[in-house]
Formats: sequence, structure tokens, C-alpha cells
Amino acid sequence: MTLREWRLPAALILLGLVPVIAGAARVTELGSSPEVTPDNARFVGDPVPVVLHIVGAVIYAWLGAFQFVPSLRRRRWHRWAGRVLVPCGLTVALSGLWMTFAYDLPAHDNAIVNGERVVFGSAMAVFIVLGLAAALRRDFGPHRAWMVRAYAIGLGAGHRRSPTRPT
Repeated sequence: MTLREWRLPAALILLGLVPVIAGAARVTELGSSPEVTPDNARFVGDPVPVVLHIVGAVIYAWLGAFQFVPSLRRRRWHRWAGRVLVPCGLTVALSGLWMTFAYDLPAHDNAIVNGERVVFGSAMAVFIVLGLAAALRRDFGPHRAWMVRAYAIGLGAGHRRSPTRPT
């Protein structure tokens, strides 16, 4: 293993710090019997999807970064990690969709943002399923492409104002 092959995963882990810190703040808030405000009422009233989303996203963002280490992809570690990442990624995508449809639209959002959440959450879930199907066929080129697309959506979505980001 070389230091060079760890640069991309290190950068992805640093990039993942933004949504991880925001998510940790939200889970901490929900675990402390918060005062209900217009900004957190939807989460306090139904915390299950947001907690699933945050826990899945933290694991997906950080464990997924290690999938970009070439020496780990050549070992069983990659397969083991994938067995964790697929359910976590699907949890992130599907809980994001759950929140989009179940929670009232926040005042700072609009129908276009909600439409983006539907498109990208659906795309992330579909890409993960297509990537898994390719891996099961041992067709690793498409597997890699679909999984990178899903991971990019996951990290990108974590960097915009979203239901898991404290206000």
C-alpha cells in the first residue's frame, strides 16, 4: 500500500465531515427532548426516518471512501464492505424519499427542491441496485460505474441544505 492510493479516500472522508457533523448535531438534538420549533417539528414528531438517514449516511460516506483504495478492492475486504454499504446506501436513499413525502415542506424549500430530492433519491437507489446486479453477474466495470454514481449522489446530497441539516 502506498500513501498515494490513500489520497482520494482521505479527501472523501474529509468531504464527508460536513454532513456527519450536521447529522450528529441533529441526532444529539433529537436525543435531548428538544423544544419543538418550526425548524425541527417534523423531526421531533417523527424521528425514525431522519435517524435512519443519518446513521446510514455516516456509514455509507465513510466506509464507502475506503472502496476507492485499490489494494483493498483486490481483497475480500471490498466484498465485505459492499455487503454493509448496499443496505446503508439503500437506507439513505429510501429514508430520504420517506422524509420528502412524509414531512411537511420546510419554509426555506420549494417544490423544485423536493423534486430534486425525489429524482436524486430514486436515482441513488436505482444505481445501487444496478451496481449490485452487475457485481452478482461478475461484470465489474458496470458495477464500479453504478456504485461510483450512487456514492457521488450520496455525498453531493449531504452538502446541500437538507432535512438532516440543522438550521
